[in-house]
Amino acid sequence: MKPILIMAAVPRELELLVNTLQDPYCDTDATFSATEGNIGATRLVCCAGGVGKANAASAATSLVERYRPELIIITGCGGAYPGSGLSVGDLALASDEIFGDEGVDTPTGWLDLGQMELPLLTKGVRSWYNSIPLARHEAQKAMKLAGSHGIQLVRGRFVTVSSCSGTKGRGQELARRYQAVCENMEGASIALTALRYGIPCLEIRGISNLVEDRDMSRWDISRAVEAAQRFVIKIVEEVSR
Repeated sequence: MKPILIMAAVPRELELLVNTLQDPYCDTDATFSATEGNIGATRLVCCAGGVGKANAASAATSLVERYRPELIIITGCGGAYPGSGLSVGDLALASDEIFGDEGVDTPTGWLDLGQMELPLLTKGVRSWYNSIPLARHEAQKAMKLAGSHGIQLVRGRFVTVSSCSGTKGRGQELARRYQAVCENMEGASIALTALRYGIPCLEIRGISNLVEDRDMSRWDISRAVEAAQRFVIKIVEEVSR
């Protein structure tokens, strides 16, 4: 049976999930160490691949080649953009992932990869540029599951950046440019790897902060990552039935 691969940036974003696994086993000799185990009848592989796009792409490729998962779930925390309707501790589900930094700033404005005619991936007659779609069917099931448990889950575009937005103005700029709800540092790279291999991909993040002038006293990373992991566990339990 093919496993579900669950990926995050840092161990604390997977700690609750790993502690929930039955008969966990960690292969520490691999290039990217991962903890394997079961929730019910479903086999999971959990990996904290590191911060940023480069780590995320490398880890995702290595793990997909090694485990050939049936589904990839990205989790962790994210910063919510102004006007998204999200607050600290809320949950967000990606409809699409956007490579927010890939493009060029010109004297007349921003040009994305599509405008530059530089695709990130081409398959047959289709090409993908900054925007990477995530699994629609699995996202709809996640929305339905959240509703049945009375969990508020906001679905929208996520933006992946190399340089996090530390000012309200930058957050407003990216939110407006991409019509997005939140940002992170890894999701688009994993989503692109999943698309390249033809594997469905979900992304669920807890909101740790609002994208405003940076003030970490207003953040709650622990609350965000716990909420995201608890919902991921519910998804896995649903799959196991």
